[in-house]
Amino acid sequence: MDNRIKGIHHITAIAGNAKKNFDFYTRVLGLRMVKKTVNFDDPHTYHFYYGDKVGTPGTILTFFPWEGIQTGRRGARQVTEIGYSVPEGSLDFWVKRLDDNNVIYNKPSVKFGEQYVSFLDPDGLKFELTVPKQPDTREPWTTNEVSAENATRGFHHITITSNKMDATAKILTDVFGYKLLEQEVNRYRFVTDAVENAAIVDIVEIPAEIAGHVAGGSVHHVAFRVENEEILMQYRDKIVNMGLHITEKIDRNYFYSLYFREPGGVLFEIATDNPGFSVDEPVEELGSGLKLPAQYEAHRSEIEQSLPKLA
Repeated sequence: MDNRIKGIHHITAIAGNAKKNFDFYTRVLGLRMVKKTVNFDDPHTYHFYYGDKVGTPGTILTFFPWEGIQTGRRGARQVTEIGYSVPEGSLDFWVKRLDDNNVIYNKPSVKFGEQYVSFLDPDGLKFELTVPKQPDTREPWTTNEVSAENATRGFHHITITSNKMDATAKILTDVFGYKLLEQEVNRYRFVTDAVENAAIVDIVEIPAEIAGHVAGGSVHHVAFRVENEEILMQYRDKIVNMGLHITEKIDRNYFYSLYFREPGGVLFEIATDNPGFSVDEPVEELGSGLKLPAQYEAHRSEIEQSLPKLA
């Protein structure tokens, strides 16, 4: 049994308008709506899960769309960029698509020898579409407008902005098993060889950067992947032994989770592969119906009426 951290499991962010979020990610980016449910702590707010066909860990981007929320601010102590992997030769397609849809983006650039395009979603969340050095062979979700030749494959990396990176780096290397691969100026690239993809964490160190504010257009937390609950609890022991506070195991219906704030200020989650997103609806129907946590099922009618319309 491989008890290592297997890269990124999912990333959760905050949005404003639910319909704008749904339209952007399913139509413009061409992701699949894998699960449509509600916030465990606020059942009158959606929780959207976007990803590939089956919701493979390493492809899942989730959102809490809170209508009317104020806009956040990128800064230190945050995940400030989300990187998706795209095929070689696809950036021209994406530049045109972003342009056609009035998306704010920058011209293609290069870092660590990889070409990328950065852009902002409707709430200001920052993304990069990166052509990896090694072709990403994950099977993409495709749509009528985004073909397999251009579609995203899943996560390539995340970027954490930090005033002082040492303590965050120690969690990555000493606990999660990452290694420092390379450095460009003040950007440090950490990787794990436990998986081929969704395996990169960049830390950008800016001592004078003010702390960011997590709100609309911000990453709420990043989840790292383990195979099962037994391994999950092994990592809980490791975090406790470092003197950090970590939650008890939480059942999130589609995975089991632990949460802790790493010393640099970013909220980390560790999440299991099991049971997966097909536990309550078949793969062919993923994301088509509203799925509620059991404690809210008795209030389905009220909740459905309170949620924003997506069509």
